[in-house]
Amino acid sequence: MKSIVWFRNDLRIKDHLPLSMSSEKGEVLPVYCFDPRNFADTSYGFPKTDSIRALFLIESVTALREKLNGKLVVRLGKPEVLIPRLADEFRADAIYYHEEVTAEEREVETALDEALNLPVYKYHGHSLYHPDDLPISIDDLPDVFTQFRKLVEKRCDVRQPFLKADINNVKHDIDPGRIPELKDLGLEPVTPDERSVLNFKGGEDEAWNRLQHYFFESNSLKVYKFTRNGLLGADYSSKFSPWLAHGCISARSIYKEVEKYEKEVLKNVSTYWMKFELIWRDYFRFSAMKHGNKIFHAGGIQNKEMKKSKNENTFWKWANGQTGIPFIDANMRELNKTGFMSNRGRQNVASFLAQNLNFDWRWGAAYFESKLVDYDVCSNWGNWAYNATVGHDPRNRYFNILNQAGKYDKKGEYVRYWLPELKNVPAEFIHEPHLMSSDQQNLFGDAISHDYPEPMIDLEKSYEEIRKRGD
Repeated sequence: MKSIVWFRNDLRIKDHLPLSMSSEKGEVLPVYCFDPRNFADTSYGFPKTDSIRALFLIESVTALREKLNGKLVVRLGKPEVLIPRLADEFRADAIYYHEEVTAEEREVETALDEALNLPVYKYHGHSLYHPDDLPISIDDLPDVFTQFRKLVEKRCDVRQPFLKADINNVKHDIDPGRIPELKDLGLEPVTPDERSVLNFKGGEDEAWNRLQHYFFESNSLKVYKFTRNGLLGADYSSKFSPWLAHGCISARSIYKEVEKYEKEVLKNVSTYWMKFELIWRDYFRFSAMKHGNKIFHAGGIQNKEMKKSKNENTFWKWANGQTGIPFIDANMRELNKTGFMSNRGRQNVASFLAQNLNFDWRWGAAYFESKLVDYDVCSNWGNWAYNATVGHDPRNRYFNILNQAGKYDKKGEYVRYWLPELKNVPAEFIHEPHLMSSDQQNLFGDAISHDYPEPMIDLEKSYEEIRKRGD
C-alpha cells in the first residue's frame, strides 16, 4: 500500500498518528505545501503571514525534511491542486492527515478530499484531550472556562503520545522540490532583532531542546506560575508556544513531560499551572469547533451589536507603537521586531485597542496573525474576543494600562529596552513621560518633544467611556 501524509501545522514525527498509521501499512510520501493564500495581503493592508513567522515556518519545514532523510516533498501552490497530481505520480492508495477546525483550513480539506479519488483518513492531533474522550459533546461545551476545566480534570485522561514513527517506509522517487525562501513567498528578508527574549528557531529538535532546558536544565518549571508574567528574559515563561503552534511538538508530549518532571523532580502549583495553560489552549480550540465562524465576527460568540472605530490612522499608531503610551508601544515594538510578545503584553495591547480606542478588535487579531511567530488561529482569535468582551467573558472587563505597567514594569526596564528614546526618563515618569515639565524634558534629553509622541488619548477619560458602554 502507498500513502500520502499531508503535513500542515504538525511539523514533527513524534506523536504523529497519520505518519505512524501510514508507515505501518507500506510506502509513504510525505508532502508539505506552501499555500500562496497564506502569504497574500489581507484586506487590512498587511500580509496574512509576515516575514518573521514565515521564517520560523521555513525553518520548521527544513528541519522536518532532515528528520525524514530528505524525503519530504515540498511544493509552492494550493494543496488541492498539487497533492492530487502527486497522488497520481506516486500511485497513492490513500491519504492521511491531521484535520483542522476553522473555516479556511476546512475549506482546503474539503477541496482536496473532493479532488482525490482516494480513501482519506483524518485524525485529531492538536489538542491535549482528544475530542472523543471529552465527558460532554462539543455542542455542550460550557461558556465558562472554569466549568470546562473542572470537568476534564475530573473525568478525562490525556492519551499517551504515539512513539516516533518508523520512517524506513518513507521512500519514493518523487522530486522533493526546493524549500522556498522568503522572497519566493513575496516577503521581505528579515533578521529578528537580537533583543528578542529568545532566539526562536523552528523545528522538532529545537522544541525538545527548549523543553529540556526549561524543565530539567534550568529547572524553571518549578517557579513557572510566579514568573510567567515577566517581560524580559528567556526563562520567565516556557516560550513553547511557537513550536506548539507549528506542531513541532504536541501538547500531549509536553503534558507527559510535566508528569515526568513531577515524578522525578518536583510537583507543585507551578507544574499544575503548566497543565492549566494547556487546558486553556484546548478550550479555545473546542470553542472554535462549537461556534464556527462566530469566533471571527465583530460581535463574537455573544452576537453583540458593536459600533467600533475603523480609522486607519488610529490603527497604525497602535500597530507601529506610536500611541504615546509607553507600555503599549514597547510591547508593539517588540512584536514588530521579534515576532513575539509576552502574554501580559498581549492582554494589555488587545484591551487598549478594543476597549480604550474602541476599535474593531478583528484588525488587531489579524495583525497578530501576521506578526506572531506563535500564531494559533483558535487561541489568537479566542483571546482577542475575550479581551473585546465578545468571547468567553460576558463582563465589561478591561485592563488599567498604567496600573499594569506599574505592577509588571515598575522601574521601566522593559519600556527603556524597547523605547530607547526614553532611556533617560526617570522611573517616576517612565510610564507617563508627557507629565514632565519642559525643564524636566530638557534635563532628561527632551525625549517627548523630539522623539516620542504625546498620548493619543486621555486614558482616564477612555476608562469612563468604557464603563458607560457597559452600563
